[in-house]
Amino acid sequence: MTVHDARTDRFGRSFGEFAVGDVFRHWPGRTITAAEDHLFCMLTMAASPLHIDAHYAATEMEGGRNIVVGTFVYAALLGMSVADTSGKAIAALGTENLRHLAPLYHGDTLYAESTVVAARESKSRPDAGVVTIETRGHNQDGKIVCEFRRSFLVPIRPQP
Repeated sequence: MTVHDARTDRFGRSFGEFAVGDVFRHWPGRTITAAEDHLFCMLTMAASPLHIDAHYAATEMEGGRNIVVGTFVYAALLGMSVADTSGKAIAALGTENLRHLAPLYHGDTLYAESTVVAARESKSRPDAGVVTIETRGHNQDGKIVCEFRRSFLVPIRPQP
């Protein structure tokens, strides 16, 4: 197993640069503001008071704070992983087992790491391989807030 540090690696990888068990610690983290979450909610029409109404949160929700909409958490984690993993991808093949395990609140910082769980040559494209990673996101206290698996198609050899 190799642990990769995003601060010293390059953008994306070809198939031969992945090995099952490799861990990618994505950097930097991302502090999610209320304004960003509100904008995301409005753009995606997910404008629930759980996310955008501070008075509602203070009076009706356990903990009294708005939570970041789950699709924003997922999108941020996926984006944080691209530079280290799928930056050279030919295609995204799918996401599975998306689970939100704990809330992320406005002002929390999201961190991510991904582990390679499978890698095989493509059956239909001799010039490409399929890589599957599991990405986990945690807050500043180390609490896992979201996890998912995704697969993508990458070239077998580095592109010039």
